[in-house]
Amino acid sequence: MICTLGFALLINEVKNKFLRTSVQTFVFLPYFISWVVLGGIFIQLLNPEYGLVNQLIKSMGFEPIFFLGSNKWFVPIVILTDVWKEFGYGSIIFLAALAGINPALYKAAQIDGASKLKQMLNITLPSLVPTLCVVLTINLGSVLNAGFDQIFNLYNPLVYESGDIIDTFVYRIGLIGGNFSFGTAIGLFKSFVGLFLNVGGYRIAYKVAGYKIF
Repeated sequence: MICTLGFALLINEVKNKFLRTSVQTFVFLPYFISWVVLGGIFIQLLNPEYGLVNQLIKSMGFEPIFFLGSNKWFVPIVILTDVWKEFGYGSIIFLAALAGINPALYKAAQIDGASKLKQMLNITLPSLVPTLCVVLTINLGSVLNAGFDQIFNLYNPLVYESGDIIDTFVYRIGLIGGNFSFGTAIGLFKSFVGLFLNVGGYRIAYKVAGYKIF
């Protein structure tokens, strides 16, 4: 969410319409590509023998790195690829909220001599608090999902120690291993935790920003 908000704040300052729409289109596109396709692309790019990334590493005189087979590197790769794929599309909500801020507030701040940084700290961010609370509340309910499609297409037995998540564990134990009752119990427990996080996030959003559904 930090990357999404940061990108929205930056792109909102771009006044050239052609440049703005071009950058937005470029960063939105990865969201619409399946992890099946992206997983194959990243596996090829990060291949320790012929992958482009390791070719560059070897050209600089270093040993190749097995990124997707190392518990040290797997989690950073997962985080970076997920942020790269999601942050552009997620910024739409914040861009819509930014478009709803009264321009007269910025005009008044400019007359008072406020810099761009002070305008962002005193006008933009406070105006985005309700939207931030809504997005955070929605995201809390799915925080335990952690992207089954992404992990399933990138991980392998070498990185089960660091790369395994609840959904992939349930898949292996319940569907592959045939232990359906245990897999169901884990899934039910995960749902209860998600419900608790959603309710807790909703209460915090109500206390902080006055956001309420009913």
